[in-house]
Amino acid sequence: MTSDLDKLRIDKSGKSAQARGGKSRIRLAAAILVAAAIVAAFFAFSPSSHTVEAGKAAMAYPSRALTLLTASGYVVAERKASLATKATARLVWIGVEEGSTAKRGDIVARLENEDVTAALERAVAQLETARHRISEARAEVTDAALHHTRMSRLVKNDYVARSEHDSATARKDKAAAALAQAETELAAREAAVAEARANLEYTLIRVPFNAVVLTKNADVGDIISPLGASANAKAAVVSIADLSSLQVEVDVSESNLAKVRQGEPCEITLDAYPDERFQGMVHMIVPTADRTKATVMVKIRFHTLDPRIMPEMSAKAAFLSRPLGPGEDVPRLAVPARAVTKRDGRDVVYRITDGRAELLEVTVTAPLGDMVEVSGPVSPGDRLVLSPPASIKNGDAIDIKEG
Repeated sequence: MTSDLDKLRIDKSGKSAQARGGKSRIRLAAAILVAAAIVAAFFAFSPSSHTVEAGKAAMAYPSRALTLLTASGYVVAERKASLATKATARLVWIGVEEGSTAKRGDIVARLENEDVTAALERAVAQLETARHRISEARAEVTDAALHHTRMSRLVKNDYVARSEHDSATARKDKAAAALAQAETELAAREAAVAEARANLEYTLIRVPFNAVVLTKNADVGDIISPLGASANAKAAVVSIADLSSLQVEVDVSESNLAKVRQGEPCEITLDAYPDERFQGMVHMIVPTADRTKATVMVKIRFHTLDPRIMPEMSAKAAFLSRPLGPGEDVPRLAVPARAVTKRDGRDVVYRITDGRAELLEVTVTAPLGDMVEVSGPVSPGDRLVLSPPASIKNGDAIDIKEG
């Protein structure tokens, strides 16, 4: 009876399990929806990543906007010389070194000269002998003339024989000839003295103009020869240059020569001082071309010489369309023109800071060639995004494109 009643009861355990299973599925679906919402919000609000090119802000000169073309070359001295001698002798003294200054006529070195000094002394002595002979010959001429005069008076009155008069005449003529010979010998001795002094001068190395010693090519004991034929002979003692004649020589391509004019303003940059500019002008276009390089040499003179400029320095010259105006010789803050873009009608740049884009508002002042002058919170050396994509935002991650 009891078992029969148990069969008539309703079993609720299956429904309960089914209900619990339905609730679990609902909770799982809700969790999935919440996770999807979180992921969507993450991608919607998290910064994006961009691979871009980068450039730098820098101090740029206004001449960039005026440059017609640029050329490379070197600083050279218009007046320079390698001091040598016509004599072949041993160097016994040198009084300068690299960087020494010397005035025109200063003796900077001396060769052994005992032989030429002795030759000069001998020539001077022979000159004195010739002068004494001149005095002797003149005295003889005077005496012969007086004797001839006396004989002329006496022969008129037949006090002396005609032969004595003829002898007096011959003596006078011989005395005159001896005087002429003595005068010629005196001139020869004077020339010999001048020659000996010149030979002595060849042993003294003098500076032909105010200059600075660039190189010392020989030392005491070296043999100096005008040809430097032997292995240990030196042709030049020192090399000098007049630093007041420094100029820049650059090679300009034939295809660009039409852009260069004599007197044209130039701005010179030296590799030794890359942050400074020196003003100059085209002094000369050398009237010949180098067929191997298809270039023409152009000489540029400095307006003002700086004592730091030295010969053989590497230089670059920018040929300008007009002379620089007041204040245009001062560098200005500039950024690459490609770094500036518009956002909400404003000029902005994106600075790369710790791998992320930082939006900065700037004011563009003037073009400077491939850069633009700006004012704003940008500093020289800041790395900026070039050609910023439209999707870039403040704080986005930045990867810099290599190459």
